[in-house]
Amino acid sequence: MKEGENESGGEGAKKPRRRMVRRHTDLEVYQRSFAAAMKLFALSRKFPVEERYSLTDQVRRSSRSVSANTAEAWRKRRYPAAFVSKLSDAEGEAAETQTWIQFAVSCGYLEAEVGRSLYSEYTRSSRCWST
Repeated sequence: MKEGENESGGEGAKKPRRRMVRRHTDLEVYQRSFAAAMKLFALSRKFPVEERYSLTDQVRRSSRSVSANTAEAWRKRRYPAAFVSKLSDAEGEAAETQTWIQFAVSCGYLEAEVGRSLYSEYTRSSRCWST
C-alpha cells in the first residue's frame, strides 16, 4: 500500500480530521445559523415600516433564537433532557424562521432566490440537530 492510501483502495481516502469543539461558537451549526440570522437582519432593514412590529420583529427574533438555543444546548449538554429540549427549541425556531421567510417572499420583501437560500440554510441546521 502506498503512502496516502488506505485499505479501501484509493488515494486520498483518509478520514477527515475532526476539529475539537471547545465552545458553542466552534459548532458549524451555530456558525451557519448565526450567519443566516445576520443576513436576515440586514435584509429585513429594507422591509416596509408597517412591518416593523410584525414580520420584521418576528423574523429577527426567531432567527436569533436558533443560534441562542443552540448555544444554550451546548452549555446544557451534560444534562440529556435539557440538551434535547434546547435542541428541540432551536429546531422549532428554525421552522418558525422558515415560515417568516415564506411570508417575506410572498409579500415581495425578499427575492425568491434569496428566500430559497435562507430557507435551505435553516433546513440544513435542522438536519444537524436530528442526527
